[in-house]
Amino acid sequence: MAGRGRGPDFVEALARGLDVLACFSAERPAMSLSEVAAQVGLARPTARRLLLTLEELGFVRSAAGQFRLTPRVLSLGMAYVGALGLWDIARPHLADLVAATGESSSMAQLDGSDIVYVARVAVPKLITLRVEIGTRFPAAQTSQGKVLLAALSPDELDEALGTPSRSGLPPYIGRTAEQLAAELTGIRARGWALADEELAPGVRSVAVPVRDGAGVVRAAMNVTVHAAETSAEQLVSEHLPRLLRTAGEVSAEWALWQSRPHLTVPRSPAPVAAPVAAPAAGPATA
Repeated sequence: MAGRGRGPDFVEALARGLDVLACFSAERPAMSLSEVAAQVGLARPTARRLLLTLEELGFVRSAAGQFRLTPRVLSLGMAYVGALGLWDIARPHLADLVAATGESSSMAQLDGSDIVYVARVAVPKLITLRVEIGTRFPAAQTSQGKVLLAALSPDELDEALGTPSRSGLPPYIGRTAEQLAAELTGIRARGWALADEELAPGVRSVAVPVRDGAGVVRAAMNVTVHAAETSAEQLVSEHLPRLLRTAGEVSAEWALWQSRPHLTVPRSPAPVAAPVAAPAAGPATA
């Protein structure tokens, strides 16, 4: 991975450290030094220095020759989500939507050619995909991703689709680039997208945009069902109206949150101690 930076200010050591953090997953929660080095493509001494640095910073812990992430890594992602205000705003609305539909609902944003989940309320279902905050999927294979791709300009769309996916999933081969372009045109016109077992067998979902105060699509919200339980027609006729209403409520509240006044209170200077007067001189003695 060395030399991948495009500019003179690219810090390879920082990139490698982030690669080490990213190589842990639900399937690989604990790894030895050799396993981490192999996953990231680094020499063992380099991987060791990075792991020990991350351990000293509190992002990694080690025991019995195995390295694991610590809860401190959550601060990296939640700082982003918290800054947006999305999670706190979306959570009660997602919970209400899940209570009304009996199906899982999520919110995601676009990152290159992938979507990244930033909020989710789930119900137990026999669906083959594990989804949690931070999960990535190829955008073109998901209803949320299609909504987000449809909101891009032609140049932005080309750039997004030209970015290699970091989801680890194989590309979807059931559709040509021309078919995807036509589908995105239809999504842009009607305002919602359907993904019917494109990501995985049995997974069917519908998604709509979430907009900021300027009306720009910044995220997408979906309802996911099991294909054996809910037809595409039922998903659109029963769940889509509730989803549209919920996304509208989240968009409105997010716009209010973004427009709130920001006030920075200057830090008061430390009090300066008054000078202590010197004691008066006593009478002179002979």
